[in-house]
Amino acid sequence: MGKVGGNEVRPGMVIEHNGQLWSVVKTQAVKPGKGGAYYQAELKNILNGSKLNERFRSAETVDEVHLERRDFQFLYANGDMLTFMDLENYEQMELTTDFVGERTQFLQDGMKVTIQLHENKPLGISLPQQVALDIVEADPVTKGQTASASFKSAILENGMRVLVPPFIEAGTKIIVSTEDSSYVKRAD
Repeated sequence: MGKVGGNEVRPGMVIEHNGQLWSVVKTQAVKPGKGGAYYQAELKNILNGSKLNERFRSAETVDEVHLERRDFQFLYANGDMLTFMDLENYEQMELTTDFVGERTQFLQDGMKVTIQLHENKPLGISLPQQVALDIVEADPVTKGQTASASFKSAILENGMRVLVPPFIEAGTKIIVSTEDSSYVKRAD
């Protein structure tokens, strides 16, 4: 941990405050008419997601926490447990599907992910921004909708339903965004 001044707190930093880990969401410099200037920071608790607004004066110091980011490979799912392998030392780590959340459906065998750790405790996981998936079922094209941008519903190999352009048919491989589960483009 390193000490930083209250006026050096920036969005994206992870700090320790009141004995808990907080991610800085946004900051704003405030110069009131009376009294000294301060930084208003919106903090989000890393463990439980609660939010807090805190004021930091430039004379105060804050403990900045450096998270370790390590590459892991997704191996398999067993019930509600997901098994990942550290690509450096080949040790395995199990995480619950709740930890990964809705993005669990994008995990594929052998997929490389980045896990953020603090004192060897997982705090977050980053998946690739896009994944390639096959369409198993696509609605037929409705004639007469060519004047405006139209989309039709399709079901992916992982069971997800997405909206795709009319030219996409069953059996086509497409690229899907893992952030918002949206169609990006047809896979090459």
